[in-house]
Amino acid sequence: MTKQTNGKPFSVRAQTMRAMLLGTAASAFVATPAFAQDNDELAATTANQPSIVVTGTRITNPNLDQSSPIQVVGADEIDYRQATNAEELIGELPGIAPGTNSSVNNGSNGTSTLNLRNIANTGGATRSLVLLDGTRLVPSTIFSQTDLNIIPVALVERVEVITGGASSVYGADAISGVANFVLRRDFEGLEAAVTFGINERGDGERIRGDVTIGANFDDGRGNASLSIGYQEVDDVLQSNRVLSQQGLFGTTVIGSGTTVPTRFNGNQIDPTGTTLVPTYNTFNFAPFNYFQTPLERYNIFGSANYEVTPGIEIYTRAMFTNSTVSLQLAPSGLFGDPFALPLNNPFLTDTQVQQICASFAVPIDPATCTAARNAADPNDPNFLAPDVIINRRLVEQGPRQTDLVTNQFQLWAGVRGDISDTVGYDVYATYGESQRTTTRRNWGLKSRIEQALNATSTTTCFDASNGCFPINLQGGGPGGTNIDPRSVAFFNQPSGFTDSTSLSVVNASLNGTFGETGFFTQTPIGFAVGVEYREYNASRVADVSAGTQDEVLGTGAPAPTFNGGYDVIEGFAELIVPILEDVPGFYSLQAEGGIRVSDYSNTGTSVTWKAGGSWEPFEGFRFRGIYSVSVRSPNIGELFAPVTTGLTPLAVDPCAGANPVGNATLTAICIAQGAPAATIGLIPQPSAAQINATAGGNTNLDVEEAESITLGLVATPPQVPGLVMSIDYFNIKVTGAITNPTPGDILTPCFGANGDGNGSDPAQCANVGRNPINGSMNGGGETLGLILQLSNLGAIETSGVDFRVAYRFPLSFGSLNFDLNGTWTDELLFQATPSAINRECVGLYSNNCEPITPEWAFNLRTTVSIDDLVDISLLWRWIDGVEYEFRGRGDGFTDEQEAIDAASYFDLTVRSNVSENFDITLGIQNLLDRSFPNVSSFIGSSSYNSGNTYPTTYDTLGRRYSVTGRVRF
Repeated sequence: MTKQTNGKPFSVRAQTMRAMLLGTAASAFVATPAFAQDNDELAATTANQPSIVVTGTRITNPNLDQSSPIQVVGADEIDYRQATNAEELIGELPGIAPGTNSSVNNGSNGTSTLNLRNIANTGGATRSLVLLDGTRLVPSTIFSQTDLNIIPVALVERVEVITGGASSVYGADAISGVANFVLRRDFEGLEAAVTFGINERGDGERIRGDVTIGANFDDGRGNASLSIGYQEVDDVLQSNRVLSQQGLFGTTVIGSGTTVPTRFNGNQIDPTGTTLVPTYNTFNFAPFNYFQTPLERYNIFGSANYEVTPGIEIYTRAMFTNSTVSLQLAPSGLFGDPFALPLNNPFLTDTQVQQICASFAVPIDPATCTAARNAADPNDPNFLAPDVIINRRLVEQGPRQTDLVTNQFQLWAGVRGDISDTVGYDVYATYGESQRTTTRRNWGLKSRIEQALNATSTTTCFDASNGCFPINLQGGGPGGTNIDPRSVAFFNQPSGFTDSTSLSVVNASLNGTFGETGFFTQTPIGFAVGVEYREYNASRVADVSAGTQDEVLGTGAPAPTFNGGYDVIEGFAELIVPILEDVPGFYSLQAEGGIRVSDYSNTGTSVTWKAGGSWEPFEGFRFRGIYSVSVRSPNIGELFAPVTTGLTPLAVDPCAGANPVGNATLTAICIAQGAPAATIGLIPQPSAAQINATAGGNTNLDVEEAESITLGLVATPPQVPGLVMSIDYFNIKVTGAITNPTPGDILTPCFGANGDGNGSDPAQCANVGRNPINGSMNGGGETLGLILQLSNLGAIETSGVDFRVAYRFPLSFGSLNFDLNGTWTDELLFQATPSAINRECVGLYSNNCEPITPEWAFNLRTTVSIDDLVDISLLWRWIDGVEYEFRGRGDGFTDEQEAIDAASYFDLTVRSNVSENFDITLGIQNLLDRSFPNVSSFIGSSSYNSGNTYPTTYDTLGRRYSVTGRVRF
């Protein structure tokens, strides 16, 4: 077997097997998602709905209950939420941590992702699976993440979420669970809906419109439907919220050290524009950032099915999505990289040049400096252009802007039916592609800055190619002039790259029961067996600037061109075996098992399996449990993404400032990492609380293995109609996990808990590379910063309890419903390597523990229904209090910033059936206009900690209103 690497072909085995599967698909069989009768546990959520597709099993016997717990978002909940995209339907459920979404600006890839149990996205991994009617969707990123933006929300009937125990059913990348979006089938008629929403502060408008049409034909033997949708979301700037208008560090208003006027080797041009001074101002980057990223999306979805003869039905589906997500950051700049600065630059004063010469760790002597100052051009033997660390905010370009345009399509075709009264079949194939183009504007190119610095006069570059016009770095300060627009036009060039992914699937199996009855029960044994072939491909094509390290200013890491792929062939089987029923002490007793054998072209053969069962001693009280072993193979990004140097969060560098002075151990560590000895005592703190980090794919990665267990009780006592209670313990443990170290996993073992150089693992110090000019961990690509390379050395474990209480009882004028869903998370442990800290993140936040996992969280929805005409519903979302991971250590944050109180949010919704064909829904989100907590902008990563808070966890938009009108015919 060969391993797929960049451009290498798949193995002959894979190609042959793929041809066999494609060629014999018409005679093979596959299971559809199971249909069941009313499941007691889900009854309150799915009341008045038809038969239920049970996520987590392919067995179709309606009398068999699976052993894995399921959370369901039903049709009513979907209406109440008035969601713009699918992430908003499930993102606030207990047990689901924030993925990337519209609240992520700096660090977003334009997608909305699923993060079950907060282990789904560690280290670039994708450990949760998103399905559409039980089938896979084409990945939207090189790391196999599915963009929830592509789900056709207008057609979603419900969402079923299962955590743990699903890999033997759907494949090994379902380690943390599955979210299955179940669509309406056989739609007939016309439905049109429009939603409009706006924040109370007048920003963040949302518009969504959908039209769905469907019809039966040929006396009901066939059905066809088509849905077209449009969504638009406007931006919300951090400047529009008082608490986020300035970056805070403790009580200090602080911004980026990349500012105006210009700094050379740490010294800033003084207000007169003639000399350099060691003190400097900072730049307020906060107002330019988004709290809500703007979105525009078009989607179309069509389906058709036709019963050719009894027992044979053909069907097809197709979807297409075009979406544009826009991001915005503060203006670009020269962010502390070394730039070749000619000492004869015509805009610098003689005094400034001498000060620059004296500022190096090994100074340039005054005579040499003077000669270089007077050099005519680069051909002059006295010419010098030393690497100078330059910080200068390019405010003349305006904010950095990025558009991410995604075009995605997927096609399905299949045939299904029955081959006997107890056995059914389904055969389908699907193919999809996703292409996301990233275009950057107003970022600037480093090579053109260096070309413009090498000027022979104030209007002429030594190299005049491409229309070069000299750059005047004196500008921008008090009394100074701005950079000439001709210079801006020269270095402000667009840049971008395109990520493409594809997925091919052929799936075939049988499902049904063995006979009409079981061995000792009236309920027969249910089974499903089948095979599946999947092929993944991904590539990135970048322009020259986007693919070159340090070339595009302010981007962190480059995005080099690469490609890769792999395929997998799987066989799977499931059994649910009734053992006893309707005997004393055993109202029902059944066992459940499943196995999946996978042969990956990149990592070989692996086995995933589950075993469990349920016992109902008497009607209405059922104990359940399941144990599963999952094996996940690395995805394309984890394998083939090029190693590059980018950014990672860090507020305090142990080598910075006076910390190493007088400490021989710490000084030796800093020097060994590349800091010049002369910089000890002068090393600057991280720029904007970020340092360099070097990471990328690793073709030597192997599989990771996960064990999960759930044990629970479901109570639906017949004596109390309408009451549903459940409690389930969960534990998921991943070993050999594909992970990146966190900054603390390297810095704490190297420098010690107090940053004094007395670490427990000095070998970790070799994973730090410092700037050869000023000793910091900032700079260009030659400064590696922290080496955070992927490995199979990680371990992840989480455990806790999910609970639910739902009660529905009639009133004289209608009904009253209560539905409480909650999660208690006992532990969330992450250890990147055996020598790293086994970090506990429950109830903590920092750059090591993101996104936030509270110990307790719950949603309580209370709904009053009046004569099936009006629903009044209140959703209470509660998040437990959390603390800074290093609270009390003295990192410079206030006590209030190092702890966040428990938060409650209330959403009020009123839905009215105005007429038989028209209903209207009114909503007020964040009813009490709760403000977000202030934790400063430097306590975590810029992806999750932004605007002095955590916008993916806490509401930053404030009170907002929405209205939906819907007509049906």
